[in-house]
Amino acid sequence: MKKTALALLMLGFTSAEAGTGTAWGYSGAEGPEHWGSLSPAYSACSTGKNQSPVNISDAVETELPELGMDYKSGGTSVLNNGHTIQVNYAPGSQLEVNGRPYTLKQFHFHSPSENTIDGKSFPLEAHLVHADAAGNLAVVAVMFEEGAENPTLKQIWSQMPHEAHETAEMAHSVDAASLLPSDRGYYRFSGSLTTPPCSEGVTWLVMKHYDTASKRQIEKFEEVMHHPNNRPVQAVNARLIMQ
Repeated sequence: MKKTALALLMLGFTSAEAGTGTAWGYSGAEGPEHWGSLSPAYSACSTGKNQSPVNISDAVETELPELGMDYKSGGTSVLNNGHTIQVNYAPGSQLEVNGRPYTLKQFHFHSPSENTIDGKSFPLEAHLVHADAAGNLAVVAVMFEEGAENPTLKQIWSQMPHEAHETAEMAHSVDAASLLPSDRGYYRFSGSLTTPPCSEGVTWLVMKHYDTASKRQIEKFEEVMHHPNNRPVQAVNARLIMQ
């Protein structure tokens, strides 16, 4: 399951549809409230107890270790998979969580944000997806507020394909570190993929501090997607959210 979830992420989720013959989306009969019934492979979307995204509130104060981030410039191609804009990453960039190394595989975007903080939604959220040697996933989430133009988004947006299922090679590789706030404080909780098959066991690391994107950058992403691409927040249930 872990390897399958990673494979779906790396392929921009297209293999999930090809493998099951089941399309999914963000509205209507294929929308999030129906994902769990679209295919047996998506059952966790409706039956899972540790689903993402969530509203982050009442986080428990703990001694979370600093995140060991060793990112190199490695964003080599940008994919429009019909569900998001995804930048695929070359090997060599690492995240260390509790002494365990994870490799950055790709990052992608949602508008509006999927996670919320104390009920606040953001116009854009980036997910940096990592995997360890066993296929366990860790996702670093960064929120964007409307403000100054973001130079990294400018670089990506200038080459992002406007048509679904198209890929463009980046003229110059992108550094994922430039998307991160300077203050690396974070929230941590156990969750899931936010798209089918909604596999659980994903370590979520949501940055407390935000980056900015210009109004036009946010609008351009929305125009390319043609629709919001956020799953609604899910019940926290018995989980602890730590900070």
